[in-house]
Amino acid sequence: MRSPARILTLLTVFSVGYLAGTSNWMADSRLKAQPVSDEVSEKIGEVFAALQAARGALDQDGLYNPASITLNATGILAGGVDAISDLESGRGVDPETFAALYAGQATDEIAVELDKDELGRLTYKGKVVRMYSITRLKQMYQERIRYTGEAGDEAAAF
Repeated sequence: MRSPARILTLLTVFSVGYLAGTSNWMADSRLKAQPVSDEVSEKIGEVFAALQAARGALDQDGLYNPASITLNATGILAGGVDAISDLESGRGVDPETFAALYAGQATDEIAVELDKDELGRLTYKGKVVRMYSITRLKQMYQERIRYTGEAGDEAAAF
């Protein structure tokens, strides 16, 4: 039989570990932006301008219906996204919409329908906001590859 001191020590170690993990003890939660060169900053601006132009073309064709105020690069590179319809269906949204909604970047129309459930998960009209299924994610990225030609050995790794 184990001695009470050993059991108490073991419980203390696990308790401290649990508390440290749940309270992000010793974790620096502040974002530390790394400075970039003028060249990199310029290239990022060029990419943003190109994404805005592509978004405009997708808008004209009715292929871009975002749920967030931020530009959805993932949806644009995949040939469009209808995040509103995705939210309404309750079957999941693309990764960038998912992140934007959790980051508080929803459009005004969507924001009024967002809430949190008892587990802290984001909900839209009472349904938990989920990310696309793995199958749908793969389809989206296949579309992206079709438009960008970025397929390489890395894409086949999974």
